[in-house]
Amino acid sequence: MTVNKPVGDNARKGAVKKRSQVKTKLDGATAWTKRSKKSGEFKAVKKLANN
Repeated sequence: MTVNKPVGDNARKGAVKKRSQVKTKLDGATAWTKRSKKSGEFKAVKKLANN
């Protein structure tokens, strides 16, 4: 049975439209670099755990 997540669980619903992301390599592992569309500034890097 499917249930709705609890309110306040900090889960994002839908896409983030003010950012783009690029797949990169970080120390030989795959990573995603997030970039602001407005300023062009790089915001964060998410390294994938399974690499």
